[in-house]
Amino acid sequence: MSAWRAVLGRELRLAGRHPGEALASVFFFVIVCALFPFGVGPSPEALARLAPGAIVAAALLAALLPLERLFGADRDSGALDLLRLSGLSPAALAGAKAAAHWLCTGPPLLLAAPAAAAMLNLPTAAWGTLMLALALASACLSLVGVLGAALVLGARRGAAVLPVLVLPLLVPAVIFAAGAVEAAAASLSPRPQLLLLAAFAALAAALAPLAAGAALDGD
Repeated sequence: MSAWRAVLGRELRLAGRHPGEALASVFFFVIVCALFPFGVGPSPEALARLAPGAIVAAALLAALLPLERLFGADRDSGALDLLRLSGLSPAALAGAKAAAHWLCTGPPLLLAAPAAAAMLNLPTAAWGTLMLALALASACLSLVGVLGAALVLGARRGAAVLPVLVLPLLVPAVIFAAGAVEAAAASLSPRPQLLLLAAFAALAAALAPLAAGAALDGD
């Protein structure tokens, strides 16, 4: 665990030296949400219907932006080879990368979520469910994303291929997260959708680092 924490701390320190990536994700998220009223019109009812799916999809797309550099920068600098020699298993290394990605992108997106919810006229009663759903959905993206980043490592045009690999696997997370927010906005219980989303996140936490580690071993 000490080696795992050391890798996680390294990733967080590196991210702290380049805060522009996290800020770019937040700005992308807010700007995409701000464009919806221009595209569908200012009708509060129409915006409220679109809000759950639009906010969840925009947040996951924003968190997707830094994924390509998860392993690519270390591979280019030679640090990835040193990390492999540190005694940490490839799966644990992938798990540390996924945790660092979520810590750098998840909380900033959660802080920006109320502003996006207000712009899209989401009822305030659903804001708490939105935050929880986004936290779980973004964790799913970090876990599935680390697998995608490991698979495209060293590939030509990996940045273009990565979304094609990752986004289809996240369809269940988007459905469950948006469904939970829709239920809360309709004064219904979001518990079933949140439990399904948590189960999907648990499955990703168990399998994605193992698969990513195998991809790193094969690189």
